[in-house]
Amino acid sequence: MQVTETLNEGLKRKLSVTIPAADLVTRLDAKLQELKGQANIKGFRPGKVPTSYLKKVYGRSAMSEVMTDAINATVSETLDKREERAAAQPKVDLPEDQAVINEVLDGNADLAFVVEYEVLPPVELMDLKGVKLDKPVVEVTDEELDAEVNRVFAQNRGYTDKGDEGVVENGDRLGLSFVGKIDGKPFDGGTSDHAHLTVGSGEFIPGFEEQLIGVKKGGSKEVKVTFPADYQSEELAGKDAVFDVTVLHVDGPNTGELDDEFAKRLGVEDVAALRNAVKEQMEAALVSMSRQHVKRQILDALDDGHKFDVPAQLVDAEFETIWSRVQHEVESHGRSFEDEGTTEEAAREQYRKIAERRVRLGLVVAEIGNKNDVNVTEEEHQQALIAEVRRFPGQEQQVYDYYRKNPQALAGLRAPVFENKVVDYVASLGEITDKKMTRAELAKLIQADEDEVPEEHHH
Repeated sequence: MQVTETLNEGLKRKLSVTIPAADLVTRLDAKLQELKGQANIKGFRPGKVPTSYLKKVYGRSAMSEVMTDAINATVSETLDKREERAAAQPKVDLPEDQAVINEVLDGNADLAFVVEYEVLPPVELMDLKGVKLDKPVVEVTDEELDAEVNRVFAQNRGYTDKGDEGVVENGDRLGLSFVGKIDGKPFDGGTSDHAHLTVGSGEFIPGFEEQLIGVKKGGSKEVKVTFPADYQSEELAGKDAVFDVTVLHVDGPNTGELDDEFAKRLGVEDVAALRNAVKEQMEAALVSMSRQHVKRQILDALDDGHKFDVPAQLVDAEFETIWSRVQHEVESHGRSFEDEGTTEEAAREQYRKIAERRVRLGLVVAEIGNKNDVNVTEEEHQQALIAEVRRFPGQEQQVYDYYRKNPQALAGLRAPVFENKVVDYVASLGEITDKKMTRAELAKLIQADEDEVPEEHHH
């Protein structure tokens, strides 16, 4: 076997490889010996078919199998020898001239082909000790707890449709459709065909809910509001908006009190136990948001601390995945890139950078895990599967079967678990400062993270 390197630029490699005809013939003979034992040919006892006869019957098809096996084995041996890891499946270019291939298939000519691939870059890890991290700490205020308990009460107390003559009052639950505009132009996320709102709950922007009081079912109203200056989306913060709202249905609350009796209906002992349960849920949600922000800082630090070229093949594949989702989003909402204040060109460039960041972080995370023995246990893998199955109530069995039949999809559930364990490992070496803040401030931080680089997810 002869290997000549014809290109070595950055991560790109190109090799010319020749497998001598004699090697192929030796491999073919071994293959025919194998077939000899299995061949079932009229007029011959099993295992007694002459090789020359087998060659006549199977020669070419066996040789083409031998060729494929020889190419695969040679490529993998060559990479091992060169101590290189290909980023993706190497591309093999065979001679285009059929006459040349026929000569090879007949065992009269050497097999010459070209292999192209990109190598995985070596990852030199930054010093992971002492990465500075801010950990948001949010206390649930009594006010927030009261509002949440009242929401649980309102939700579970039940509502009755007020009928066609229904008029909106405080405490009613409404179905709404609306289009929100700023300076006469609809803005992203400001439109809904059927949203639900409990009047007086403060779920919508201040001033929105009160303006609907007195509107009849089927009626419309122009609601004018100003987004709060600290609104989590910076594009909307402080802006004046007009919503064209239509009331689709009006449901009035059923009578009932927030008392121990009600708490028992929800499966807890009394109102105090209900408040505790709600508080725990709120705190768990805040802890998870805090973790999300810390994780983001860690990924940003790893991105800053590692600058190396990444294989274009991997970036292309990641970009295609992101881009198809972006296009689907844009088309399904009937919007254009111009509506979003950008151009397709600029958006492609932005998402290409994100794809590159994800690939680089994927390699860094893998390297940190390998160097520091971070592994996903079988039990953690199972827990991830159970969590995934639970996301589809009523279809648990189908989802479970899907993963059982698709080892690749099942392996894919490991990746986020592995990434989180690596993030926790880096956090354990970091310098963490607790930062007290409000729930709104934390929501704004997370929104800003999303705006900067949407949806972190590495493979």
